[in-house]
Amino acid sequence: QVHLVESGGGLVQAGGSLRLSCVASGRTFSRYVMGWFRQAPGKEREFVTAISWGGEEVYYADSVKGRFTASRDNAKSTGYLQMNSLKPEDTAVYYCAADHKFEDYLDYSNYEFWGQGTQVTVSS
Repeated sequence: QVHLVESGGGLVQAGGSLRLSCVASGRTFSRYVMGWFRQAPGKEREFVTAISWGGEEVYYADSVKGRFTASRDNAKSTGYLQMNSLKPEDTAVYYCAADHKFEDYLDYSNYEFWGQGTQVTVSS
C-alpha cells in the first residue's frame, strides 16, 4: 500500500502558476504509475495527466496540454504537477493517484491509491 499527500494548492490569478507536489510513503514509489485528476464543484472527477513508472511516458488532457507539466522524482518518492498559464476553469480540487498498472489511465476508477486533494483556485 502507498500513502499519498498532495500540497501546493492555493489561490492564484489567471495567468499565474502553481506547482503541486505529491509525496508518497509506504511501498516503493517507482513501482507505481501516477495520475493527477481534478474535480470542480458539481462536476465529475476528470483526468489531468498520467506519468509512467520512470516518467518516460506522460499523457495530458487536451484542456491542459501545453500549460501543465507532470514529472516525478522516484528518489524522493514525489510527483509534481507544474501548472502555468492558469485559467479560472482550472479551479478544482486536485488529486494525485497511484496504481501498479498503466492501463486505461484516463479512468479514475483504475487507480487504487489516492491523496486527500489540494484546492486550486484561479481568479479572473
